[in-house]
Amino acid sequence: MKVAVVGATGLVGTRMLEVLAERNFPVTELYPVASSKSVGRKVVFKGKEWTVVSADDAIAARPDLALFSAGAGASKELAPRFAEVGCRVVDNSSCWRMDPTKKLVVPEINGDAITADDYIIANPNCSTIQMLMPVAPLHKAFTVKRIVVSTYQSVTGTGYKALDQMEAERAGKKWGEYPAVYPYPIDENILPHIDSFLESGYTKEEMKMVNETHKILDENILVSPTTVRVPVKGGHSESVNLEFEKDFTLEEVRSIISGTPGCVLQDDPEHNVYPMPLFAWGKDDVFVGRIRRDPSVKYGLNLWCVADNLRKGAATNAVQIAQYLISKGFLPSL
Repeated sequence: MKVAVVGATGLVGTRMLEVLAERNFPVTELYPVASSKSVGRKVVFKGKEWTVVSADDAIAARPDLALFSAGAGASKELAPRFAEVGCRVVDNSSCWRMDPTKKLVVPEINGDAITADDYIIANPNCSTIQMLMPVAPLHKAFTVKRIVVSTYQSVTGTGYKALDQMEAERAGKKWGEYPAVYPYPIDENILPHIDSFLESGYTKEEMKMVNETHKILDENILVSPTTVRVPVKGGHSESVNLEFEKDFTLEEVRSIISGTPGCVLQDDPEHNVYPMPLFAWGKDDVFVGRIRRDPSVKYGLNLWCVADNLRKGAATNAVQIAQYLISKGFLPSL
């Protein structure tokens, strides 16, 4: 299979290459695509060096699959061009997520929504993926009425420049002495600000969680989000409060989560066992714990979930979509 990775030199793009290799994805020809300043650079995939090429050169090669992580602008311009030559596109940007003609997919939840006619498939926002992994099976069992979620998102969600900013601050540099992508220092600080603010007072990141939950899971679920940036290198954490229509037991909840592919139950507070980004980093699963009833509502539940935002929140989910395309016969296999 001929595979293009658009944005191959970025944080998510490099993870896409890692996950493709780890899962032994059937790549016969690789086309790493990046901006013009990176064309000619080398990337390593499965022990072999591959040369970074332009998008035009990759399209001319007529790849079977293109994994995109180059931003919404690049996706809007380039994804249709790849699709026009018969290439299946899995896009990690926000460009196509709410397009009614495009599928928004978490394979474990709604992979069966993909059809042979889908040539551009959207990868959801990292925070939405992570939240819905445990919420979707609980919704199936008890019907979620309302979600109140607060996120604690690492700086890798912004990219290399955010990492550079935090490292500069930790090295003792003063504000103004280094390039900054955030409006304030992030080290030893917390920013209740991810993406731009809307007239409603919510941010675009927060509304992504609302709108994507409706599109992927159920438009009747009420969602109240607050998204926050924290000085953590990698791994997003979320405090999730659920209100159900039906009653439940904590034993049922734990059983459902532990039996859900892609979820790992870490819920033994007596022995200090609970999810943390320190141990989720580099892994593909969503880790769930701190499971307890909410005593303020009739059928309420609190849980805490953590995942590597660059893997299940981005690269791994995209590769899983590609694997699903192979399983349905929509992509060639070796």
